[in-house]
Amino acid sequence: MLLVALATAAVLVFALSEDERSGGGSVTALRASSTPVEVTVAVDTSRPGRPVPRRFLGLSFEVGALAQIARYGQHGNMPALLRSLGPGLLRFGGISADTRTAWTDARDPKPAWASHVIGPADLRRLRRLAQESGWPVLLTVGLAHYNPGLAAREVASAHAILGRWLAGIEIGNEPDSYQRHGLRPAPWQFSQYSAQITAYRRAIDRLTPGIALAGPDVSGSKIFNDWGPKEVRAQRPAIITGHHYPLGCHTVPSPTIQTLLSGRIRAEERVSLARYMRVARAGHVPLRVDEANSVSCGGVAGISDTFAAALWATSYITTTMSAGAAGINLEGNPARCNGYSVVCAPTPARLAAGDLQAQPEWYALLLTRALVGDRPLATRITAPASSNVTATALLSAGGAMHAVLINDEPAGAAPAHVHIRLPAGLHSARVVTMTAPSQGSTEGAMLGGRSVAADGTWPGAVAAASAVRSGEVTVLVPESSAALVTISR
Repeated sequence: MLLVALATAAVLVFALSEDERSGGGSVTALRASSTPVEVTVAVDTSRPGRPVPRRFLGLSFEVGALAQIARYGQHGNMPALLRSLGPGLLRFGGISADTRTAWTDARDPKPAWASHVIGPADLRRLRRLAQESGWPVLLTVGLAHYNPGLAAREVASAHAILGRWLAGIEIGNEPDSYQRHGLRPAPWQFSQYSAQITAYRRAIDRLTPGIALAGPDVSGSKIFNDWGPKEVRAQRPAIITGHHYPLGCHTVPSPTIQTLLSGRIRAEERVSLARYMRVARAGHVPLRVDEANSVSCGGVAGISDTFAAALWATSYITTTMSAGAAGINLEGNPARCNGYSVVCAPTPARLAAGDLQAQPEWYALLLTRALVGDRPLATRITAPASSNVTATALLSAGGAMHAVLINDEPAGAAPAHVHIRLPAGLHSARVVTMTAPSQGSTEGAMLGGRSVAADGTWPGAVAAASAVRSGEVTVLVPESSAALVTISR
């Protein structure tokens, strides 16, 4: 099945340009504004993890936006944007899959509850987007408005039209929350959900046997502790899925950049990923965090649309890689630039034309694409208690090492001197930085001194050399920045 292949195949897809005549935003070329804090990173290369899968990176959109996004296969810059990330996976889901979007074909009129519809013509346009970008599709069919026969016809049509570009299906979005949202009466537990999923799958199999299932697509890792193992036993999905948002939109106190980039959030995310991965490993099923972003409910302006979200995303993506997950999809809304979205259009005219702009989080995806195909390494970081620096290391297929260093301290804080202790045989280093004017910046993000062009292409990073001395490379990481260090033989 294609969905299984997405979880297991791996290849290195990122190449850096090495124009050493320009600093290109490199941390080695930036001046410290105050005395740096000293941070040491020790890397254990003796037991590398499994390679980061080839289609690890992905985007997630509401099913309600599918018709709009599908048109971008014919015009606009989305294919170029997606190609700049290498292989990936498009997921369509969200609450609109259950509550606002209906499948319609010649046999079914638009139901009264639906504000959006999708049909075969939309899927034909979506196929072209998948072909132009090289990104297959994970499609969510609605469960809240229970109709196994209609869902079966939708899946059959998707299979016939998308063909190999259909990676698999999900049935329902965050079904664990149905009772809370008034979509199911009490009691609503896994047993009731599973019975309905079984009915859907029987109807689907009668028309299109062998479609890969992803699920249970729950709202977070805590409920996944209960639903995940039961899903593995009862439904035997090709891949298990769940969501992650570190901050809630209605929490008290309100979400802030400081909280998003705090050590507490990073620690909680490691615990959350450990919950997910315990289920995945016990069930021998790949795990994909198929919907994630900074703040739930569409995000919060001044947080989700800023460079702080790019720093958070870089940290969470690399942590997810290190945990052994099969992939991650960052959620977005192309029509809303002031919420969470990696790409969006600032005006209705540009949305219709497919003239999208890369938001700060996009640069996190550009940076982490260099790690696809690498094998995670165990790291130990030694730093002052006041430091807010993280480090992730991975081993490439060719024997080089990648290190991702993030300094989440705000503007005015001390930069960090990060000393990476290296195994024998690594002798040269190149550094590419991800920068912006400040954590709160909504514009001006760059990777390697370069930004995404208006046509969606990215020219590649300028990498600056950094010396390796006595088995150690030292990189200056300014506050509110990240660095990708490539250390080779």
